[in-house]
Amino acid sequence: MRCSRYRITCSPAIVEPSRVLAFSLPPLIFEIADGDIAAEQTDAVVNAANNHFWMGAGVAGALKARGGASIEAEAMALGPVDVGECVITSAGRLAAHHVIHAAVMGQDLETSAEIIDRATRNALALADDRGLRSLSLPAFGTGVGGFPIDECAEIIIAAIRDRAAVAKSLRLVRLVLFGQRAYREVAAVAGAMLGRPLDGPADCPISG
Repeated sequence: MRCSRYRITCSPAIVEPSRVLAFSLPPLIFEIADGDIAAEQTDAVVNAANNHFWMGAGVAGALKARGGASIEAEAMALGPVDVGECVITSAGRLAAHHVIHAAVMGQDLETSAEIIDRATRNALALADDRGLRSLSLPAFGTGVGGFPIDECAEIIIAAIRDRAAVAKSLRLVRLVLFGQRAYREVAAVAGAMLGRPLDGPADCPISG
């Protein structure tokens, strides 16, 4: 099998060779990556947040650990919000410039397809409205929320495809996954929904 081998320099988001699988959704490039979202260098990263924006485990915990508690304090000052809504903050010590906090759960830490869809679309719209060119987001609700990864992928990919039709500034959206199993499941969904990637088969393994 061949993996994707190229670099994309959209905004500061440098992609290392053989680390991503990319699909063309003009004017967007949609990428699937197996990696650490807290290390992303895109204009913004998206936090899978609760609607009060306290940052505990999972993606939120990873972003807080690397970026600092100031991210949480800034976000909590903007909450609470309705589930599915988003706010944007600075990014502390993260390589990204901003964190978009998408409320994919309430205080019960439960989510649903409707909430994931609304949160994804709102996060994409907020990034586009702020003039951001690149965005990294996680598989919402698949950790603490226990939502199935394949269903999550269908929702997120559909939202990105719809955003591509009206995108103003966004040019790169990257879905960052944890581990090869999640990567393969999402890659299979993306292949079924979007066809062949720009380079390499849709089940191209990323991590060892």
